[in-house]
Amino acid sequence: MSKQSFFAGALILIIAGLVTRILGFVNKIVVARIMGSEGMGLYMMAIPTFLLVITLTQLGLPVAISKLIAEADANGDRMRKKRILVVSLTVTGILSVIFTLLIIVIAPFLAEWMLTDARALYPLLAIIPIVPIVALSAVVRGYFQGMQNMRPIAIAQVIEQVVRIAFVAICTSALLPYGVEFAAAGAMISAVLGELASLLYIIYVFKRKKTLKVRKNFMSALEGGKQTFKDLMEIALPTTGSRLVGSVSLFLEPIVVAQSLAVAGVATVLATSQYGELSGFVVPLLFLPSFITYGLSVSLVPAISEAHSKNDHTLIQRRLQQTTKVALLSGGISIVVLYVFAVPILTLMYHAPQAAIYLKLMAPFCIFLYFQGPLQAILQALNLAKSAMYNSLIGAVVKITAIAFLASRPELGMMGVALAICCSMVLVTLLHFISVSRAVGFTIRIKDWVNTAIVTLLTVGAATMSFKTFVTADHMLSGTLLSIVISLFVYMIGLFIFRLLHFKNISRLPILQSLFR
Repeated sequence: MSKQSFFAGALILIIAGLVTRILGFVNKIVVARIMGSEGMGLYMMAIPTFLLVITLTQLGLPVAISKLIAEADANGDRMRKKRILVVSLTVTGILSVIFTLLIIVIAPFLAEWMLTDARALYPLLAIIPIVPIVALSAVVRGYFQGMQNMRPIAIAQVIEQVVRIAFVAICTSALLPYGVEFAAAGAMISAVLGELASLLYIIYVFKRKKTLKVRKNFMSALEGGKQTFKDLMEIALPTTGSRLVGSVSLFLEPIVVAQSLAVAGVATVLATSQYGELSGFVVPLLFLPSFITYGLSVSLVPAISEAHSKNDHTLIQRRLQQTTKVALLSGGISIVVLYVFAVPILTLMYHAPQAAIYLKLMAPFCIFLYFQGPLQAILQALNLAKSAMYNSLIGAVVKITAIAFLASRPELGMMGVALAICCSMVLVTLLHFISVSRAVGFTIRIKDWVNTAIVTLLTVGAATMSFKTFVTADHMLSGTLLSIVISLFVYMIGLFIFRLLHFKNISRLPILQSLFR
């Protein structure tokens, strides 16, 4: 497959990722408007359990399936492709049954004793139907990735979000009269329907291609699948390491938060509401601008891998400098917008101005978040995935420990949770940076950092003046949009004046080069 085709596939996924992220925000806004922060808290308490179960059910198989299918397709081995699918479906099918039964058994204990809010039981139980759906979906998506056909995956992602948004208002509104916990379960049901619609679409595309008949001679293909299973596990188990660390960390987070806030004397209802504001409103806003560096990360893996295989250290260094510069510049404006306009953004989106205190605290640290993805991609390209996993593990341990220590202090409470998350972001990013530096060496351009800091501070001043001038109670939406546009304009002008940005540099970015080939 040519590089042009690779970048075309990557761009399709990036665009789909941006669209689904925006649609995801629309979904959260609808949920927040109907259920409030308390209902969002119950919903977000169930999400980490959902992500952990999905990670364990998939077991890293999508990546393994993709790699093995690509190899089998290159060799024209149709039987091997079928065996890969048959073995994968069997493994995920068995795991989905196990984890479905496990959720049913442990959900009451998890809700009442671990999360300290018995109402979380209902959204936890609503997760159950999604387990086999996502398990089957992972196998089919892995197949399409291996066949280097990204379009069905991208369309399926968009369909999932559209259907979720279409049903979330109906499900939550219909169940809200029975209690906020049932509304939270309704939000989870809409997620199930979205995943189901996504699965039905990719199955339809798979059958329409008529390339493989999986059900025909299923058992005979399974009988010779011992070596295929071994091949899948050799790739899947190491791959799932970093994801498992993140999923376990997210699973433990609401549990530790709930227990720590209880020690601090925070009432259960208030703790649930505050956690909903932090994890449901603030954290997604911090992650929103990362689609820029996500696109760069996708381009980095093959670029760095090729340069590394050729021992082209000059190209590696150039890619590193490009990466850090894009992360730095995108992080600067993100800090300005999220910090200065925290109150109107959260008011307009969620009617939750009280959550602005968390966003203002965390916004300056978000720049480390935008460095983290590209640095991890570089480590993967340099065959240092284990280092990335260990760094993530250290960050997860520090975060959970810091939450337990800080959130249990009455004077901090939920602010302690926000501080712990910031500490983890900074630590993991620095560890990734150290790992990359040890592997290939890295030089920080102090001048770029100083100039970016100056431009950012100037933009903060312009944003603050615009905020005071245009943002009023009667014109909050228009005033906020106008002020953000002015801030972006000032920031861009500053980047060109301080020679941080050149038109020729923009055109040389790997992801943009693919657009003009």
